[in-house]
Amino acid sequence: MSEIRAATVLPADRRPVTLTTADGLRLVGELALPLGRPPVATLIFLHPLPTAGGMMDSHLLRKAAFRLPALADLAVLRFNTRGTSSAEGTSEGEFGDAETERHDLAAAVAFAVAAGLPRIWLVGWSFGTEVALKWGSQEPAVEGAILLSPALKRAGDADLARWSASGKPLLALVPELDDYLRPDEAAPRFAKVPNARMVAVKGARHLWVGEPYVRIVLSEIVRQVNPPAWPLPTDWED
Repeated sequence: MSEIRAATVLPADRRPVTLTTADGLRLVGELALPLGRPPVATLIFLHPLPTAGGMMDSHLLRKAAFRLPALADLAVLRFNTRGTSSAEGTSEGEFGDAETERHDLAAAVAFAVAAGLPRIWLVGWSFGTEVALKWGSQEPAVEGAILLSPALKRAGDADLARWSASGKPLLALVPELDDYLRPDEAAPRFAKVPNARMVAVKGARHLWVGEPYVRIVLSEIVRQVNPPAWPLPTDWED
């Protein structure tokens, strides 16, 4: 048995993918699947702000793809939104401030549907929460969304109201020491959405730096999407 650490990469079927948007752009991505068995659910990750360095390789997204197919039988689809670069390449187009990224989200959902992937959940981090909140409730194939460090700036009360009307579940993980929205400010806003649950994470910051916080995030994702796989193990049998 080996302890799962920050750089641990567990077995999975990982393959590069290209998403094509309705407005004709090609987006760079990766799909990670459990080895030798079908996934029980699908996570589509939406990365932090690309103009501040956010991308499909931002650490929470990378660690989710490295661990969750093996630990929780989840498919993980991550990709660079328009105009975003990572080691995998650069997606076509230009940053759209969470507006034209609606096409990127739709392309990812359409890819997952066409691939026959089950139970699609959106997982947005920071800027990615804005894209998820603004456009995810309008995607029929999306079962729900998980928000990591939501800022509620580009997405506002009207978007929360649409989620409320959709009846789709929302889980918001709000760091105690977030730079943009802290639990005492977030709680009354999410309280207006009956299908939302907010978790305040003591000691955490916006970027979730540190293995203890990574484990909290991944564990809460799994508890929401695939409860039988929760709690996540901290060791892996080599």
